Amino acid sequence: MKGTAIRKLPTGVPGFDDVLGGGIPEFSFNLIAGGPGCGKTTLAHQIMFANATPERKALYFSVVGEPPLKMLRYQQQYSFFDAAKVSDSSIEFVHLGQQALDGGLEEVLKSIVDKVETVSPQLVMVDSFRAVVRRSHDGGPLATLQLQDFMQRLALQLTSYEATTFLLGEYADGEQDSAVFTVADGIVWLHQATDRNSVVRKMQVIKMRGQGQIPGLHTMRISDEGLGVFPRILKPEEKISENSLVRKLSTGVPALDEMMDGGVPKGYSVLVAGPSGSGKTVLSNQFILEGIEHGEPGIIGVFEKRPNDYLQTTPRGREFERMVRDKKLEIIYLRPLDLSIDETLVALREAVLRTGAKRAVIDSLSGLELALAPTFRQDFRESLYRMIGALTGLDLTVMATVELADSYIDLRFSPQGVAFLTDAIIVQRYVEIDSQLRRVMGVVKVRASQHSKELREYEITPDGEFAIGKPLRGYGGILTGAPLPVKAEKE
Repeated sequence: MKGTAIRKLPTGVPGFDDVLGGGIPEFSFNLIAGGPGCGKTTLAHQIMFANATPERKALYFSVVGEPPLKMLRYQQQYSFFDAAKVSDSSIEFVHLGQQALDGGLEEVLKSIVDKVETVSPQLVMVDSFRAVVRRSHDGGPLATLQLQDFMQRLALQLTSYEATTFLLGEYADGEQDSAVFTVADGIVWLHQATDRNSVVRKMQVIKMRGQGQIPGLHTMRISDEGLGVFPRILKPEEKISENSLVRKLSTGVPALDEMMDGGVPKGYSVLVAGPSGSGKTVLSNQFILEGIEHGEPGIIGVFEKRPNDYLQTTPRGREFERMVRDKKLEIIYLRPLDLSIDETLVALREAVLRTGAKRAVIDSLSGLELALAPTFRQDFRESLYRMIGALTGLDLTVMATVELADSYIDLRFSPQGVAFLTDAIIVQRYVEIDSQLRRVMGVVKVRASQHSKELREYEITPDGEFAIGKPLRGYGGILTGAPLPVKAEKE
């Protein structure tokens, strides 16, 4: 017998429905848990305002916490808050502080059931049920039995009235409450962690019965719009095409295309590694401009400068300004406090969907790493792996720059050992020849391609173009930074 599909309620929280597997199951009994200040009340309000209507009423019970007037004073600052839904009784706030003091759990349960019978709401919020337990007893077996009885009776009553319910409870990380966890259909845990001088909020869906939620911790941010969640991975169906070697894209530098055996294969990720001032940004600019000139819109994610500063300092700034006005190019500045890779990926993905971009530049990975909250830097390689895979999965060809300190005792192509994550690597170096500082570059790898192994000298012209010369011959030890003529080496 084929089962009946469960209707799901949208949460109104960007990214949260994706994490849940499509939304909150209707008529479910759920727990929103976490420590103080982590966003439980704001999350509950956001869900409630997204779903409440005159036909689908919502009840918000506050128990021992702050009274409704004080709570609404702060909640109305968010853009999701709709005063009309309060005035037309789509949402009704009920304070049960006196009932909790006089009769404890029993009186609270009776008041909730009586109100639900009168209003017949589709949404019920109880904030915070744990406060009743603390006021009634100092713990022990009696409190545990009373809580278990309260939870089972509350779940039974509200489910029988076909209400989707959310209990809000203050729990420390790792704290277990078998009475609540067993009865709840869904458990959403909010975390707030302090690392050095940064504060990071995360969300985890511990369980959601009958749904395939995305596992793990997901970054969360509270802004003027309310909560926003940034899932750890994109949904597989968002992939548009797989990598292909059939079509190769020009970098905008003919000599470099030749070195790469015809250009960058469509859908590849390219890492441009080099020291400060070596021309990484200039090369990435030409890559983007070349695409736009051939009908391929582009995006640039910057982390070290604001868009206006970036346009003023890049040699191709005027061309970029024109292309931004023509909506062929979008420059995304990603430097909020305590940034996460997932937040970065969501911003880049939204820009791709807005512009129809086919090429993307990340300038630079070094700046991205510094912009991340300290807790995310520990997982930089794993996060970068997910980000590059998600971007190329959106049919983008990606070029990322990375700062690489010149070292003449070892040969490295990226800090943090992230070079293996990309499909192609272009390395830039400084060398001293005849008491002059010169630039050389080489193609380290292009997967499934017969790329050049030559090292070539290059210059950046006054017009901001990347000009590559002939192979640098007649010298040995070029990568040492102080090459010698081949004849001199033999003597």
